[in-house]
Amino acid sequence: MELTRLTARELGGQLIRGEVSAQEAVQAYLDRIAVVEARVQAFLQRDPEGASSQAVAVDERRAAGEDMGPLAGVPMALKDNLCTRHLPTTCASRILEGFRPPYDATVTARLRAAGTVLLGKTNLDEFAMGSSSENSGFFPTRNPWDLERVPGGSSAGSAAAVAAREVAFALGSDTGGSVRQPAAFCGVVGMKPTYGRVSRYGLVAFASSLDQVGTLTRDVADCALVLAAICGVDPLDATSAREAVPDFPALLEGGVRGLTLGVPREYLGQGVEPGVRENVRRAIAALEDLGARAEECSLPHTEYALSTYYLIAPAEASSNLARYDGIRYGRPAAHDDLLSLYGNTRREGFGPEVRRRIMLGTYALSAGYYDAYYLKALRVRTLIRQDFLRAFERYDLLVTPTSPTVAFPLGERTRDPLQMYLADVCTVPVSLAGLPAVSLPAGLSGGLPVGLQIIGRPFDEATVLRAAYALEQGAFWTRTPPPEEVGA
Repeated sequence: MELTRLTARELGGQLIRGEVSAQEAVQAYLDRIAVVEARVQAFLQRDPEGASSQAVAVDERRAAGEDMGPLAGVPMALKDNLCTRHLPTTCASRILEGFRPPYDATVTARLRAAGTVLLGKTNLDEFAMGSSSENSGFFPTRNPWDLERVPGGSSAGSAAAVAAREVAFALGSDTGGSVRQPAAFCGVVGMKPTYGRVSRYGLVAFASSLDQVGTLTRDVADCALVLAAICGVDPLDATSAREAVPDFPALLEGGVRGLTLGVPREYLGQGVEPGVRENVRRAIAALEDLGARAEECSLPHTEYALSTYYLIAPAEASSNLARYDGIRYGRPAAHDDLLSLYGNTRREGFGPEVRRRIMLGTYALSAGYYDAYYLKALRVRTLIRQDFLRAFERYDLLVTPTSPTVAFPLGERTRDPLQMYLADVCTVPVSLAGLPAVSLPAGLSGGLPVGLQIIGRPFDEATVLRAAYALEQGAFWTRTPPPEEVGA
């Protein structure tokens, strides 16, 4: 079988057994990238020389008898807001063009220690602010299922690279749905762990109380494998949780018999495309056939989640992005004095969506408006989290669509920010509550993937993955590959 068609777990097994070398695996992926990347445009930067050197090192260590683990030699990619000391980290923004961090993000370091091979850094909406990749400061990424449609965002390049078989897996970041929504649009598995489960050290901040590193993989077993490699407490991140990390791959086989599933009515109402609703209901029926029990429930504060998010996230972005002043961070623009340095650097370096969110956030935090907007949003966030926690007193998991629509055409929503923001209406509440959730493929609508979102209790990723794995194994339509025209 062609190596790029193997899952990360399958490829890792062949590497361990000596059936293929890391150098052969890397070359297979580099060859695949050479065929499809010009059309998909998933990468901001590639590192074929560095990848080849890493592969040689893995093969040498394995030949010397070292136990390298299940991911050693497996090619992968990182979203370009995760710091890499040997490659630029730009956040797809002109203001950081060419910036090379002096350190690795913790997840970068953990994947290096696991022996994975980094092929490059993937495209995103600038500073992770967007739902389509069209806010990238460089170019949009295209959906491998239909090159005239968006791949979702902001982890667009990571999702598209996995779907197009340019990498075996990738990491992204999820603030309001930026791993799960592109996973749904590209027909792959995207996991946002509980806030604090994975270290944020070296993840360039957008909204610090929401940002979380997540995984994009071909299937649920790969998701469990990669998650196990990156989770765990980190003394470099004060928000990193001290919860013990389960052996996620070993816990996949339990099935769903006896689990109770809540289906929040607010997520299947107005605005959800009929094809999405039909596929989600079919997936829920499949879970019931496997032994779970599902019933309708309510999360009454869901209707306030989007407006709450778009007060809290821009407010935190306004604070976090204040450091990009042309002195501490960011390429300085031509200037006459200090104020023009600040203004010109930000005007030239930040794109329109980033500037929009900075202005929204600064307004929400300003004197006279803090209590009316930001503080009230924090209170509503608490109500949203309480809705979920009350639901979890009755249900083991909650099941919803990941996105109300399938992937939309490039350019369709660029002039209407509100329509763009609605792409995350199903994922934002989960982020506000800090809960774990996975998106997995649940069939096709109009020839495009539909995503099913499974939400769990805090730090109960194991049950989320177990249910997702059971559905994936029992439903052939969850693993449909994208059309081969991408690689033609």
